[in-house]
Amino acid sequence: MRNFILAAFIFCYFIIANFTSFAQESSRSPASFDFNDSGIQFMTADSAQKVMMRFRMQNQITYNTISDEDFSAASTELAVRRLRLRFGGVLYKYLSFNIQLGFARRDFDFTDSDVPNIIRDAAVFWNFSPNAQIGIGQTKLPGNRQRVISSGDQQFADRSIVNSFFTLDRDFGIQAFYSTKIENIHFNFRGALSNGDGRYAPQLKGADFCYTGRVEVLPLGKFARGGDYFESDLVREPKPKLSIASTYSINENATRTRGQLGPQLLEKRTLSMLMADALLKYNGFALYAEFAQRMCDDPFTGLDDDAQVYVFAGQGLLLQGSYLFENNLEIAARMAEVTPDKAIQEYKGAELQRHLTGCLTYYISNHRAKAQLEITYNTRENLATDISKSNWIGRFNFELGI
Repeated sequence: MRNFILAAFIFCYFIIANFTSFAQESSRSPASFDFNDSGIQFMTADSAQKVMMRFRMQNQITYNTISDEDFSAASTELAVRRLRLRFGGVLYKYLSFNIQLGFARRDFDFTDSDVPNIIRDAAVFWNFSPNAQIGIGQTKLPGNRQRVISSGDQQFADRSIVNSFFTLDRDFGIQAFYSTKIENIHFNFRGALSNGDGRYAPQLKGADFCYTGRVEVLPLGKFARGGDYFESDLVREPKPKLSIASTYSINENATRTRGQLGPQLLEKRTLSMLMADALLKYNGFALYAEFAQRMCDDPFTGLDDDAQVYVFAGQGLLLQGSYLFENNLEIAARMAEVTPDKAIQEYKGAELQRHLTGCLTYYISNHRAKAQLEITYNTRENLATDISKSNWIGRFNFELGI
């Protein structure tokens, strides 16, 4: 592990050192250094090239009770949930890039692979104009809004269980973005052709791909400061702002139980995903809804040491709302439900799950520094046997970054 961390810091050093050398060669004046809301910035004298560096850490204390009647600890976790280092910027005129590295154990995807996956994002983008962009590399697919929103810009301690089961997550491939305006209605179009196997993509026979498309409609105009891609109405929109979106994705011959995520399947399966979400913000209020459905004709792929291996097909529904007070204190509530498809309800782990969550957040400096206290009531029901269990989850989350 120390070797991976050492390699990452050497990588960071060479990025900064090479940028400084490039800047000195491309301009008679030395590169400038600045520390602002965007992070630590290195910029050439003519502002044509710049590199931005940011870090973020998220520390959590989580307490799971045995049941809703027995509050003894079924499990506790005191851990660094996330530790991220990120680089971005513009080089060589229209070329921009995004690099993100993760160092916390849960960032490595150890559960489903045997290697530490430090690289989260590594993508290069060609910016034809402010409204058109194409990129290649590993980054998030244009799936559900909550997944595309950075984990550092969430208004709860973590994303919902709907995201856990149905997100498209990251993948390697080619992506395109285009935005336009028809009268007073704004449209965003996003598309991707990707590998389909996620961050841990072993070399496989054949050439099967994942095809993803997303459309966003903003009928009331654009959100202030890009507010449709961070949670909570931190800018207190003076007029109502609404975004409605839908995503459809087909993953040909997927190798993992949840498409780009999950354990390896014993046989490949073709999956399709349908997602829809809506976001409304106005004067400190924020309302968000999300629906997801994964479909597969034959989800069961066999037994591995008596363990059932199957595609998690089913539906998910998320509803959450919040209000931000003038003193930067926010109250938020969430209902998230995951329902497995009837074809897999008899298998272990394919349960109906419902989370009811309340969260109190104090924003010290918007999403860059915040403290959160969260309580969740968790229900799990086996639909084949009608046996249900429930318990409470308490969590304290503190986040700090630039």
